[in-house]
Amino acid sequence: MIDKKMIDKLLRLHFLILLAFCVSCNSNKKTEESDDANQKFPSDVIANLDEWKILLGNGELVDSLQNFEHEDYFYDVNDGKDWVVYKAPNGGITSPNSHNTRTELGQKQRWTPKEGGKLTGTLKVMHVSTSGDARVAASHSVVVGQIHSADGHKNEPLKIFYKKFPGHTKGSVFWNYEINTDGDDNSGRWDFSTAIWGYDMSVVGSDSASYPAEPEDGIELGEEFSYEINVYDGMMYLTFMSEGHETKTFTKNLLVSDFQSKEDIPEQTMNLFVTIGQDGIERSNAYAGETQFFKQGAYNQTNGRDPETNMVWSTGANTYNGDVEAQYANGSYTEVWFRESSIGPGTPPNQ
Repeated sequence: MIDKKMIDKLLRLHFLILLAFCVSCNSNKKTEESDDANQKFPSDVIANLDEWKILLGNGELVDSLQNFEHEDYFYDVNDGKDWVVYKAPNGGITSPNSHNTRTELGQKQRWTPKEGGKLTGTLKVMHVSTSGDARVAASHSVVVGQIHSADGHKNEPLKIFYKKFPGHTKGSVFWNYEINTDGDDNSGRWDFSTAIWGYDMSVVGSDSASYPAEPEDGIELGEEFSYEINVYDGMMYLTFMSEGHETKTFTKNLLVSDFQSKEDIPEQTMNLFVTIGQDGIERSNAYAGETQFFKQGAYNQTNGRDPETNMVWSTGANTYNGDVEAQYANGSYTEVWFRESSIGPGTPPNQ
């Protein structure tokens, strides 16, 4: 027969175990509730995300970004400051008119160059692909801001690039202007590239695995810089700033072309694009009358296509058959962090 005192002790012990379990459950619940309360989304960092939609590196298009995140492509991180992370592998699902993956915002509103618009961004590039053919201009690069035409050939009057060769500490920041090709055939389109810090796009390796000298005035991975794109009354005003670097400004007319004849094609273009058969001229009024929109994020310029198909854009990088986890583990991706962004109407320059 079991002793009554023994039964009482067992009952008390059982009660204490149940009490401890309940306290633990409540504690865990409170912790989970606290974690939920402290969780931040990209929309908590960048206040104007309701003016954007996003295309993710897996091809998913999301129109509403309030309290939205994706653990592989688009999320918040804090290193003492809050940042929005944009991440895209070398190989994945692309948009219909591109061979490159992106995790990139697209502005919902449309505007003409005459009407204007303004976009700003403060960012740091954390990674670009470590694989790719060094002879190909687009290798090891990412586009972090764009103006894109929604009409006609749907070309791009502005792309802002960051590019860093493997083994270098510093990379280059440059901007490209793509001509709005005259006529119905857009196959002759080309970019003209302008250096901001470091090199322009045309500086490439002598062979697939040899790199030019490291740029002396370049930007390192993880080094913060800012840009302002201000289109006002048909003129594009660009400003680039980074602590410890000279502030750079540029102006480009979007209503009148600088490239209306073969004689206007720059030497850089002759060496980079004309050699692959892209030798078009631009319509005289450039992008006048075409609706435009901004893009911002990480548009990965490194892909797995055979360089022999296009020595400007086909980079021959590792894509691991599109396996995202393998690409992230082996450096076949790009990653860009933004902590500030604003979008709105264009303003008179210097205001």
